Amino acid sequence: MQNAEVALGQVSWRRMSEGIEKVKDRLMRATRALDAKGIEYAVIGGNAVAAWVSRVDDSVVRNTRDVDLLVRRSDMDTITVALESVGFVHRKVAILGGEGSIELFLDGQNAKARDAVHLVFADEKVKQESLEPSPGVEKIDPTSKEFRLLDLEALVAMKLTSYRRKDQVHLLDMIEIGQIDETWLTRIPESLRERFQVLLDDPDG
Repeated sequence: MQNAEVALGQVSWRRMSEGIEKVKDRLMRATRALDAKGIEYAVIGGNAVAAWVSRVDDSVVRNTRDVDLLVRRSDMDTITVALESVGFVHRKVAILGGEGSIELFLDGQNAKARDAVHLVFADEKVKQESLEPSPGVEKIDPTSKEFRLLDLEALVAMKLTSYRRKDQVHLLDMIEIGQIDETWLTRIPESLRERFQVLLDDPDG
């Protein structure tokens, strides 16, 4: 059975630009709300990768719709108050396969799950089988002024722990521009070194 055809709008630079700006606005509203409450966090995921990669070569930056934040579970009540005060709507969504749930803050009542702030809990494993726990929120880059940005070593470890296709692509981008290389094998947890070596040995897959 064929999939139903998806209705397509016109190609528009304005729509593409607006999509990027919406993500930026979501990120800045969320981080400023947490900053105002004195809540420690770190920007992770695609936005963190973009922030780091842009420091070396902005032509390699990939756009993302995801806004991912690393937070402490113990701060959840205060986080909820802070994010709801700037228009976000808290939802807890079950993970397929019964592996717990994801904490989301939708950007408005009718927003899609992709139009949300996704929380990852510090010092905890995202999945039972994860090789390493998430880092602590204190592992941030001290030179970042706009928001609390996860430091590069912790970000690389998170990407190697998750190791989905998009995580591998992000790491390969960093390898391509020389931001990380074989010297990093001693800077990441031993459990993740084999994965990193695979990317170093065969960057083209």
